[in-house]
Amino acid sequence: MPDQQPAAAGAFSMPVTVRFGDCDPAGIVFYPRYFEMFNNLVEEWCAAGLGSSFRNLVMQRGLGLPAVSIQTDFIATSTLGDKLTAQLSVLKIGGSSLTLAVQLMGEAGDVRVRATMVVVLIDIKKASAVRIPDPMRERIAPFCAPEEQTYEVPN
Repeated sequence: MPDQQPAAAGAFSMPVTVRFGDCDPAGIVFYPRYFEMFNNLVEEWCAAGLGSSFRNLVMQRGLGLPAVSIQTDFIATSTLGDKLTAQLSVLKIGGSSLTLAVQLMGEAGDVRVRATMVVVLIDIKKASAVRIPDPMRERIAPFCAPEEQTYEVPN
């Protein structure tokens, strides 16, 4: 499990190193790789932040947490060897869904990529959404973003 970094209030944070396999021939992160980084962040948040690994969630509990919507702004490039900080905050807790604010920042705190993701808790066997259990909601609550927090792309 990667070491978690200090995060803004209400956020989960972890380091990400841009690897050779993340880059295209131009030497910058190939944009679909950011979606893999987002998924890795959600997995680490579940394990370290919520106390339930994806293995436990999927293999023992029969639950999944797939993304159903991702709106992404690619603000600045990242290149091989860059040390990024991936950060996640919960914007909204629905019946079975979570709306997440995700961003990847450079070492100077500059935002490289920002996204709003909606993930849904599902029963894998039934392939249908299930209500987020109250104990899970309680573990999610500390990661809720302050109401005044906004995620707008700088001009």
